[in-house]
Amino acid sequence: MYSAIAANKRNTIFIIGGFVALLTALSIWWGQASGNGSSALMIIGFVLVYTLIQYFAASAFAVAASGAIEITKSDNPRLWRTVENIAISQGMPMPKVYIIPDEAPNAFATGRDPNHAVVAATSGLLQIMDDKELEGVMAHEMGHVKNYDIRVSTIVFGLVSAIGLLADFAIRMAFYSNWNRDSRDSNAAALQLAFWAVGIVASIIAWLIGPLVSAAVSRQREYLADATGAEITRYPEGLASALEKLGQYGRPMRRPSKSMAHMYIADPIKPGLVERMFSTHPPIGERIARLKKIGSSF
Repeated sequence: MYSAIAANKRNTIFIIGGFVALLTALSIWWGQASGNGSSALMIIGFVLVYTLIQYFAASAFAVAASGAIEITKSDNPRLWRTVENIAISQGMPMPKVYIIPDEAPNAFATGRDPNHAVVAATSGLLQIMDDKELEGVMAHEMGHVKNYDIRVSTIVFGLVSAIGLLADFAIRMAFYSNWNRDSRDSNAAALQLAFWAVGIVASIIAWLIGPLVSAAVSRQREYLADATGAEITRYPEGLASALEKLGQYGRPMRRPSKSMAHMYIADPIKPGLVERMFSTHPPIGERIARLKKIGSSF
């Protein structure tokens, strides 16, 4: 189990490190092509500030987008005590607990750190899970909090956004230079060509490679949260059984949001054939198989 946690952490670092290297290379190329490297740094700086704002507002957005309702212990003692017991066993602060009025079984966690955490479960999940399965699901969600997963997803979001803005800026500059340059100016023509090249390559990265990287990171964090949940409960079979039910009874949520799909324990949006390439969740069967392998090591 501990090797599974370590492997997922390494894979996430490798994926994000490669994406950072790609963004750095594109920024250097942009600076050389435009003759003004500071423009790329300004764009990236803007995106980082924007991402920081999103980082602090992520929990509020997730709650509002899902329609979740905050509860107290008296509202649903079963869910509250399950989360409370996990928090106590891990020495973590008690997160805010929400219920989403939705028959589709699902759950999510968000929060930039354990002191600002939120966990939520749908009414459908509470109906079909027994106590051990519910404990496994909430341990998975608390695992996300414990592993600071929201920070990882925010970093990836910022990198993808940065490349997207670079692409948009480069294409706009290519159009602008087309209308404002002297056709006899070979330097201006070369600069326009460079703008087009940077814009096209950055667009491919932002709209194809970026989402693929983001989805890959999210899938690694799901595996890690599964392993962490198994470590918390010392009973991987509970989460494995819960995932089997999610596979059997799962369906799209009434208020699905692609921007927060990665937060849920199961994909809240039914993916088509092409969308599976960009899925934020590994196949449930693979997750169950890993949990059963972890269980055999206890």
